[in-house]
Amino acid sequence: MNIYFACSITGGRRDEAIYQRIVEALLADGHEVPTAMLARSDVTSKERVVDPIEVYQRDTAWIKACDALIAEVSTASHGVGYEIGYALNVEKPVLCIHQQDVDISKMISGNPHPKLQIKHYDSWEELKGILQAFLGSLF
Repeated sequence: MNIYFACSITGGRRDEAIYQRIVEALLADGHEVPTAMLARSDVTSKERVVDPIEVYQRDTAWIKACDALIAEVSTASHGVGYEIGYALNVEKPVLCIHQQDVDISKMISGNPHPKLQIKHYDSWEELKGILQAFLGSLF
């Protein structure tokens, strides 16, 4: 499957290690992840030089082409919130995942959209199971 992975860039990178594990797991399971570079440690410097219009056009095209969007939302991010809303607007299944002890935006947690799932995790094993269950339920 083609999975759009969304995570915080300018909002903070404290969860970078988990972003990397998620992308590695998705790729190891044979999924295509066009946004895999977002998990890399050098993403901030690389994305800083990309024109905002190019980012918008590139990312919305990737969302339109994906089978599903998975967003790690433990770190607040305007861009990730926008990507989630955009994906739901074009009827893509969306999984928002966050660490158990982190409060997330009520615009996400209060959204009743039928294609949106929100799950929290406490360990890597639990998160991996959530990812596999979500992707397994799609087709």
